[in-house]
Formats: sequence, structure tokens, C-alpha cells
Amino acid sequence: MASLSDIGTSATINLLSAIAFLVAFAVLRLQPFNDRVYFPKWYLKGIRGSPTNSRSLVKKFVNLDFGTYIRFLNWMPAALHMPEPELIEHAGLDSTVYIRIYVLGVKIFAPITILAFMVLVPVNWTGKNLEARGTKDLTFSDVDKISISNIGFGSQRFYAHIVMSYVFSFWTCYSLYKEYKIISAMRLRFLASERRRPDQFTVLVRNVPPDPDESVSEHIEHFFCVNHPDHYLMHQVVYNANKLAAIVAQKKKLLNWYVYYQNKYERDPSKRPTTRTGVLGMCGNKVDAIDHYTAIIDKLSEQEAEERENVIKDPNAVVPAAFVSFKSRWGAALCAQTQQTSNPTIWLTEWAPEPRDVYWENLAIPYFDLNIRRLLMTVALFFLTFFFMIPIAVVQSLANIEAIEKSNGAIRCRPSIKSLVQGFLPGLALKLFLIMLPKILMTMSKMEGYTSLSGLERRSASKYYLFVLVNVFLGSVITGTAFQQLGQFINQPSTEFTKTVGSTVPMKATFFITYIMVDGWAGIAAEILRLSPLITFHLKNTFLVKTEQDRENAMDPGSLEFSTTEPRIQLYFMLGHVYAPITPLLLPFIVVFFAFSYMIFRHQIINVYNQQYESGASFWPDVHRRDAMVRDTLERAVEPNLNLRLYLQDAYIHPVFKGDDLEKPMIIDDEEDNPLIQTKRTSRRSSKPESDNEAGSVSSC
Repeated sequence: MASLSDIGTSATINLLSAIAFLVAFAVLRLQPFNDRVYFPKWYLKGIRGSPTNSRSLVKKFVNLDFGTYIRFLNWMPAALHMPEPELIEHAGLDSTVYIRIYVLGVKIFAPITILAFMVLVPVNWTGKNLEARGTKDLTFSDVDKISISNIGFGSQRFYAHIVMSYVFSFWTCYSLYKEYKIISAMRLRFLASERRRPDQFTVLVRNVPPDPDESVSEHIEHFFCVNHPDHYLMHQVVYNANKLAAIVAQKKKLLNWYVYYQNKYERDPSKRPTTRTGVLGMCGNKVDAIDHYTAIIDKLSEQEAEERENVIKDPNAVVPAAFVSFKSRWGAALCAQTQQTSNPTIWLTEWAPEPRDVYWENLAIPYFDLNIRRLLMTVALFFLTFFFMIPIAVVQSLANIEAIEKSNGAIRCRPSIKSLVQGFLPGLALKLFLIMLPKILMTMSKMEGYTSLSGLERRSASKYYLFVLVNVFLGSVITGTAFQQLGQFINQPSTEFTKTVGSTVPMKATFFITYIMVDGWAGIAAEILRLSPLITFHLKNTFLVKTEQDRENAMDPGSLEFSTTEPRIQLYFMLGHVYAPITPLLLPFIVVFFAFSYMIFRHQIINVYNQQYESGASFWPDVHRRDAMVRDTLERAVEPNLNLRLYLQDAYIHPVFKGDDLEKPMIIDDEEDNPLIQTKRTSRRSSKPESDNEAGSVSSC
């Protein structure tokens, strides 16, 4: 296990790494040719211009203003300067509430740390239990002397830990209560003051049952006219346009090449640009580039128009799902939160995600397929979690070299190497093992059929946290205890197993301290350096960028990846609360993590990250939309002539149809006298509503 000297070695390595990352960032961000890497958000907003324009050749790449190097750390106060209301306007409520979680961590654990060191550390240090045992099989270090392991069984000193546990719990609950009030008020203000959004009026309907007499669109319209006659406005069916999307993507790529060669020709009209017709333009016949790409684009345009017509006319291209919009937020809330028929497997309704948040590929998955997929992914997650115990055991073997040496005299390590192996490598190895895990879990979540990017991230986050809880925490404790007390495990009777585990669990704090330093100190510092996006941008800018659109696409601002960052925060909260009463030495490392992360991520959401969607901080526990009716009333008073149909009619059209003539969403005229829509079945005109609410009248739609 890691001793104080091992932790000192790890702290030195990680602090030096973090400082090196921060200094490298402070210097690289000042260079003009890196401006799009470290300030992409301002470029996307159209506020910042390229500093490489209108300069000498040297100044395009190197910042020669030496005064800026003296002030190279001014990004730190700048990150804290923007007030919270402006931050919400600039980055959105999702990002603002996210970084408030780090503030909450500091508010909770800073007082707990002070109290634990004032009360528990002296109590533990004077316990003398580890030294008094008189057993040479038990392996411990100086760190364990200030943990609860140093208190003997039945000692009156345990009352101090019990009382402090209640104090810590009370303070945490009080802090959460205050933060809940703040976040709830922020969400309600955000929902009340934000601009009108299509998802406030829209519900996603899935698993629409087939009807032999009506198309999917007609069936949806008829159903909602019957069951929601006072609120239904219009709907947009969902098309399976995967082939069309591929054609549009290919056309967009070729258009980029066309613009590149056109710009090249305009700069030098004396020479027409040429290309080759083979792979990557490197082989094949030599042809005029502009004419070549013009011909290909024209051909793709014809294929696009033909495929679009096929999608619109082919009834099989319409999937049993639709975005149904209502005349008011209240009507949408009523539909989204109620069961539509006596059969709970059809006409499934839920709040529609905002248009940017829709994950179109999963909209067509049938209801029964969803259940099967989720069952299979649950089984897959179980086996993934189980087999990951193997690398966890490898990591714990590195963290317990001393105990292995004690149980096997043939194994010996030099003290300097032992400090490096026990103090630094376990946390680094665990971090490396977890690198590919988020992508695997996100793929599993997509296969489960979630229809929004935010839903995918929340589901992946829950998987990731479960994985971290079982493997990183429980797995490390169990396997680490086994390696740590090999001598006792081999020689003691089975009845003493639980006592050994109970006394050694606090000793695993040293492993988690090293992990926090690798992941929460050096790892967070590496986040601001953005080494991978930096290299990728310059490679693309050198070899692939042909137009300004290419340069903008190469920036890759990234976003707050809730699927990985949120479980990490939850892990640190759990570690803090578990080890606060038993090994307080871990707490300062957690406080540093929360404070350091707050500054880093605040800078990133101001200057770098560009969120794909805005969910109104839905990852925080949901706040009911109590203000829906109030907002409807207020909006009618402020904008009595609002044309809601015009506002909503193109909101949920598949992206490949945007800007093209497409069959308009089915809408119902407010002044229409017919009680129902036109349908091929006359029996429906006198039928009862399909919903369970038999008292609902079939009035004018």
C-alpha cells in the first residue's frame, strides 16, 4: 500500500504535470495560429476574428508581444469574472448548473475537511490500535495511523466518528437543500424568460398502430382530433431518410471541393484548376476540376430530388412516430404526461426534445424491440462489469507491492521504484483502462433506442456511474484488501474474514488519493490544454482545409460530456462521504479537485465548449412545469397575433429536408366546421374516442 512518502511522490509527479499543462496552455493560447483551438466558441458566435489576418508572416504564427507573456496567467481571473446571469445567456443553463456542482462540492467538503482534521485526526492518531495488535501479518502505513483502523474494537473513541458522521450528513443535506432551492429558481426563471421553443408545444408520439384504411399521417391526425380536440394543432410524421441523408452528405462534401477549386480559379483566372478522376484525385484521367465537380454535383442533385420524391410518396418510408404540436404548452403537457389508450404499448407519448437534441436514427424502433434491446444491453453491461474486474485486480497488484513482498520473500523492489509503482502507476493504469469505456457505453445506450442526445448522455452516465461504483470503488476495495492482507487471508480461519476486510477497507484511501491526483488534478489540467484537438486542428488545417467552412469544421470546440463528467463528480462525492469519518486525509485532495475543476470548466464553457443542445439543466432532478398555463396566458397577452402554426411547421422536419419543398405538416384550421378530418372510413364519425376518457366529446378540431 502507499505510504506518506509514496503519496508525496505521486503528488509531486501530478503537481508538476498539472503545472506543466497549465504553463503550456498559457503559452500556446497566446499564439495566433492556435486561436481557433482555444477560443472556438467566440468564432462560432461571430464575435472573434482571426488574429492572423493583416500581419507579417512571423506574427501570423508567433505572438511577439512580450507583455502578454508576463500576464500569461490572466485567464484565471478572467474565467471567474463573468457574472452568472451573463454566463447563462452566453453558455446556457446546462453549462451554468453543471459548474455549480463543483461549487457545491467545495461548499460541502471544505467545512467537513476542517472539522475532520480538528476532531477525527487527533482521535485516530492517538488510538495506537495498529501498533498494539502485536501481529506481523497486518500490513499498514503511516497514513493508516490517522484512519479509523487505528481505533481498537469496542473503543469509546468510536463515538467521535459516529457523532461526526451525523454532523457531516446534516451539513450535506443542508447544503443540498440550499442548492436545490437555487437551481429550482434558476430553472423556473430560465423557462419563464427564455425565448419560445418548439419543444414547449410538442410531444413525441411513438409506436403508432397501423390502420388498413388510413395512412400513418391521417391516422395520427384523426386520433388527436378525436382525443385532444381543444388543443391539437398539427403534426409532422417521421421519415426513414437514411439513404437520402447519405446522398446529401456526399453532395455537401463535393460542394466543398467545388468551392475550393472555384476560389482557386478566381485567385488566378489565367489557369483552370485540374484534378484526376481516381481515388483522392491522385490517379486516373486529368480533367478540369470545376467542370468535373459541377457534373457530379448535378448528378447527385438529380438523385437527391428523386430519392426525396420516393421518400415522400413511399408509405413504407413513414415510420410509426410523429412530432405532434399543440396550441398551448398546457395542451402539450397534458398529452405528454397521460396514457392515451387502454393499451399501454401503443400511442406512447413523451415530451419532444428540442430539434437540435433529436437522435433521428432511433425514432423508428418498435416498442417491443426497445424492451428486447434494453434487456440485451443490461446483460451485456453485467458481463462488461464482471470481466473488468481483471484489469482492476492488475491495478491493485501494483498498489500493494509491499504486501506481496511480505507474503513472498523472493520478490523485492528498490524503495524509489516502489514509491513510483505504489504512489503513481495504479491511478494512471486505472485511468488508462477507463479511456475506451465511455464510447462503449454510449454505443450501448444508442442500441437501447433513446431518441434524444440528452437522453443518451443521461443513460450513459447512469451506466458509467454503476460501472465506477462496482469496479473502481467496490472492486478496488475487495481486490485491494485481498492483495493487501495476503498473509492473513492465507493463514486465518474463515470466520475472521469480515473482521480483516472491515479493518483494511479504510486503508484503501491511499489508492483513491493517488487516483484523485491522476484523474482530478493532472487529468483536469490536461483538459484545458486540449492537446488532441490542437494536433487534430493543425493536421486538418495543413492537409484537409480548403475553404473557410472547412476551417470552421476543423475547430472541434467539443462540449461538456455529461455521460463521463457527471459520473466522475458523483464518484468523488461518494468517496468524500465514505472516507470523511474513517480516513480524513483523503478530503483535502477532493476539495482541491472541486475548486480546480470549477475554474477550469468555467473557462472552457466561456471560451471553448459549444453545447449541441439546451435541456434546461434536465440532468438536475426535474422541476415540474408548473408555469405552463401562466406562460400561455402571458404569451397570448403579449403576442395576440402569434401564428403558432407557422412557427412550428418546419421545426421537426428531418435535417435532410430543411430548405427544400416537402409535404407540409398536416394542420387543422381553427375555423373549420367539420368535426373530424377527411377519412376513408365513415364509421369513425360516430365512434367514441379511442382514449380511456370516454367522456371526451368529438368537437371541432
